[in-house]
Amino acid sequence: MSAFQRTTAAVDVPAARGLHLPRLPADRFARRSESVARFFGTPRYLVLQTGLVMLWLALNIAPALRLVRWDPYPFTFLNLAFSTQAAYAAPFILLAQNRQADRDRVQLDAERAEDRRQHETTDYISRELADLRLAHGTTANRDYIRAEVARQLAELREAIRQDVRHELACTHP
Repeated sequence: MSAFQRTTAAVDVPAARGLHLPRLPADRFARRSESVARFFGTPRYLVLQTGLVMLWLALNIAPALRLVRWDPYPFTFLNLAFSTQAAYAAPFILLAQNRQADRDRVQLDAERAEDRRQHETTDYISRELADLRLAHGTTANRDYIRAEVARQLAELREAIRQDVRHELACTHP
């Protein structure tokens, strides 16, 4: 193999670069991120943060504590702390929104499947009613079929609601 062939072969193959970080369990990390994001939205967090900011400002403005001031006006270190907090809060909130979107997608898929089953059941019941009427030599009029379908649908909806409640209770403890 010539030197030229060795160089082109090396160019064709991507180099293994990058930072090799340890893999974290995605679900556990996402659940923790979601709990942090939920905490950011609580009144407890807002009260705690407001208290810390007020204490920070009081300690850095108080004339009696002029020797202790570590962050004089314009409070550069406080601004840096807020920027760092925002830089970490945004990804936590996005992770929580992604998990919620995934849950919503699963629930929407379940609802669509249930709607499809309900539609198929309604069609089946309508055909069965028509077959029964024809078998007995009577024809079903539109009002009769509507009333029967409405009655059957009411029963089916109640059964489906109970099934969905049961499934949601099982999937979201």
